[in-house]
Amino acid sequence: MLTRHFSKFVSMECTQGRILERRTNMLTPYDWQEGMNNRVSYIQGRIERGAAVLAVSLNAGIVIFTYRRQSPKTFEIYDRLAFAGLGQQSDVEAIRTAAMEFAHREGYNRSEHDVTIQRVVTAVSTPIKAAFNDFSSAPALAISLFAELGNEPDKDQYYVVDFDGDYHLQRHTASLSGSEHPVMNLREEVPLELTPEKAAQKLATLWMQLTSNHGEKAVSLDGLTPEALFMERNSSRENVFRKLEL
Repeated sequence: MLTRHFSKFVSMECTQGRILERRTNMLTPYDWQEGMNNRVSYIQGRIERGAAVLAVSLNAGIVIFTYRRQSPKTFEIYDRLAFAGLGQQSDVEAIRTAAMEFAHREGYNRSEHDVTIQRVVTAVSTPIKAAFNDFSSAPALAISLFAELGNEPDKDQYYVVDFDGDYHLQRHTASLSGSEHPVMNLREEVPLELTPEKAAQKLATLWMQLTSNHGEKAVSLDGLTPEALFMERNSSRENVFRKLEL
């Protein structure tokens, strides 16, 4: 069961200073709502300084761009399925590991064609939602992006999984951000015809615009390294993933 990969979310003690409420014998609707509001505020405060993730479909494939510190933030999950995360590194890693193990187990027990982005996202979101709704457990301090490469740009799929376990589908482009940045039309800014390298450079420029607020950078680049993952659509190689040099 996927839940075992997230056992730390449902068994760990709440650390000092976390704005979490222990479950009591009975919660009034007001207590429950106040507890949820405190929980959301705490999580948002922990992830709002994270480096945004931008993804866009091209004729050549999918490019996912972000900035990282020591640990990578973009990963291969399965043959044509990628993952990127934002938030507490241990929680990002737990989600990535759960997604990868579920995908490979499905591929082994069923077939490679049965490993779809929707099945993976549905499985991963369940323990995240359970942890968020349980006041006696620590929630996942992370949001996630899953990208599936199709045979053509219109067939690409992106799913964003929020810290409460809710998720939504996007087409053509997607983004992760811990703050309420203005929505940017990546499709207009990054044409389908661009090469992966040119698209990554364009995304780097857009990343700076997206994370700037009235001339002040929302995320400092001190100690950050650009990272771009490319999934090649019509690759002759078995592995369609490669890191782009920036």
